[in-house]
Amino acid sequence: MKELLADIVKKLYDQKITPEQALQQLQDFPYQELSFAKVDHARELRKGSPEIIFGQGKTPDQLIKIGRAIVKKGSNLLITRLSSESYRRIKKHLPGATYHEAARCLTLLKNKPEAGKGKIAVISAGTSDMPVAEEAVLTCEFFGNEVDRIYDVGVAGLHRLLGHYDRIKQARVLIVVAGMEGALPSVVAGLFRAPIIAVPTSVGYGANFQGLSALLAMLNSCPGGVAVVNIDNGFGAGYLASLINHL
Repeated sequence: MKELLADIVKKLYDQKITPEQALQQLQDFPYQELSFAKVDHARELRKGSPEIIFGQGKTPDQLIKIGRAIVKKGSNLLITRLSSESYRRIKKHLPGATYHEAARCLTLLKNKPEAGKGKIAVISAGTSDMPVAEEAVLTCEFFGNEVDRIYDVGVAGLHRLLGHYDRIKQARVLIVVAGMEGALPSVVAGLFRAPIIAVPTSVGYGANFQGLSALLAMLNSCPGGVAVVNIDNGFGAGYLASLINHL
């Protein structure tokens, strides 16, 4: 988006386009009206990252139109919570896009993102937490971060976590994903100095209340340095971790 704006200004300055033509190219600022959605193209200028599409609940036709609008402006595209069925229906309309089944996300990169300052470790308690963990991983990578996956190291067998002690210690930010009783972020916070973003998942038996028990446990974490995002919100954790890693 910054490159597009700079190109328009340069062409106007060099008198290669008229003020009317420049105005026509800028008419979609600060957002583009699609009747059912307002695509915020100026977000990349304002926040440093393009608008992200939450795929769940949107029709394939809506996803195609929003996705095309973002790509046409020269921005990278990320669609989260995208089912494989929806992807099959939209893929031919977004050439160059990649579907990441484990993360349930689609990406289309037009520009190389700015690299993060260090490494982000994504730690999951169990294999059942992987869809949320992978959403966090994919989000981190989309924003230019190097990610280390450390999965299935929950409190049911703490020796598994300690077996990755040196790897975890090298990370600049930690994302810890857990369901059930949600104890893993507190354990990790007691061992490592990096800021921790805890992600409760809806994985668990009845008294887990679809992730509510894990959420409350993480909010009540005793060690300092733990921030908590919403239940199953791997994207939110990855976005926040990327902001920290780019500071």
